[in-house]
Amino acid sequence: MITVHTLGPAGTNCEKAAHLWLKNNGHRGEVKLHQTLEDAAKYMNDTDGADILLGCIVYPQLHHLVFKNLSHLKLIDCFVMDTHNMVFAGKGQKPGEIRTVGSHPAPQDLIRQVPGINTQLSIRLFNSNSEAARQCAANAVDACISTDISANRCGLTVLADFGPVPMGFSIHAKIA
Repeated sequence: MITVHTLGPAGTNCEKAAHLWLKNNGHRGEVKLHQTLEDAAKYMNDTDGADILLGCIVYPQLHHLVFKNLSHLKLIDCFVMDTHNMVFAGKGQKPGEIRTVGSHPAPQDLIRQVPGINTQLSIRLFNSNSEAARQCAANAVDACISTDISANRCGLTVLADFGPVPMGFSIHAKIA
């Protein structure tokens, strides 16, 4: 039984990729979601068993994650998967009325691609696309860049749909 540690909360592209990796490699296992990949790596350092870490190649600090953990983690696999549809979502307002947008650091450039978006808006960064949707639903920001899955779970209105993005994911195993 393998445990795949990756970025949460539920609805992240990393969660989707973790389930796909298990299926495509014929493994039975579970997916454990963490607030950050750094938290996942730290957790894995303190566990025994067949644990792996799944990261996204556009994760802002993936290079630090690799080099700071060379003593106990090694890169063993990479694959490409289409993400969930990446969306710009809010609570029904028009893009020009939005003043604050939440996003994970990686897809934040999508904000400027939204037709009619206010160029003077403030961007607030969160640990994941799913967290950006949760914070939007909690009124911490007016809108967010997230996945369609997370936007729908949070009751948000999709204002722009960028579609799926072919994305790379890395698999890191514990060094025996």
